[in-house]
Amino acid sequence: MKKEDKTNVMRFLDGKKIAYESHSYEPDASMSGEEIAGILGEDPGKVFKTLVTQGKSGAYYVFVVPVEAELDLKKAAKACAEKAISMIRQKELLPLTGYVHGGCSPVGMKKQFPTFIHETACGYDRIFVSGGKVGFQIGLAPEDLIAVARCKTADIV
Repeated sequence: MKKEDKTNVMRFLDGKKIAYESHSYEPDASMSGEEIAGILGEDPGKVFKTLVTQGKSGAYYVFVVPVEAELDLKKAAKACAEKAISMIRQKELLPLTGYVHGGCSPVGMKKQFPTFIHETACGYDRIFVSGGKVGFQIGLAPEDLIAVARCKTADIV
């Protein structure tokens, strides 16, 4: 892969000497997570999306859940000890994280936010998350993602 083909996520993982595999595909704005899993030839349970929320306290939280699942806001609030949480507006995503909708990764955000990953991730030897740009995915060991993104595992779907 040429240097200019690497995303910030890949450069971040390279800097931490974390093994990963990168995958790119021709993105389509209407593409679902399940369709991306199909392109990767992977079970949708192994492909995760990154969601950014804000708690009632004003704090931000990141949740990483399988693409086939929906974040349970009550379980998520309980996991981060908030009375309630809500999804941030799409226009807030880029200034807050450095990532655009559809390319948000739990790795290498502008600022480290408390991050929670659904507990099923630990049942796989490799999972997939956004590579930091629309059309890029990275596969890595869940324990490596948990370490580098400082994730806590929780039942959040």
